[in-house]
Amino acid sequence: MVFCYFYLAMEKRSKNEKVIQLICPHCGAKLWVDVNAGEIIQSEKGQKKRASFDELLQKERKKAEVISQKFESTVELRQKKLEQAKEAFEKALSHLDELEQEVEEEKESESEKDKK
Repeated sequence: MVFCYFYLAMEKRSKNEKVIQLICPHCGAKLWVDVNAGEIIQSEKGQKKRASFDELLQKERKKAEVISQKFESTVELRQKKLEQAKEAFEKALSHLDELEQEVEEEKESESEKDKK
């Protein structure tokens, strides 16, 4: 919960009625309080600070830069994974070729034994 400190400004509406205006320095909200009744008479939200065009443009450029960096890192990661997959596939194929050669050699040796 955020607590705001208020500035006090005294206003007199009539002789018996005292109204205090409270202004928050943080958000700019205003409250008018009747001191005698102890009630809030009126409240007003603070005005939001409007950003200039240059500030908004700079903010959007930063967002675009962050997005492009994320995109580049994603592409880079994907390329690394693709290279690893290709290496694993080539290794599996070479292992398969070695197994086929061994099988052929065994068949040849068996056929030579059968011939003798």
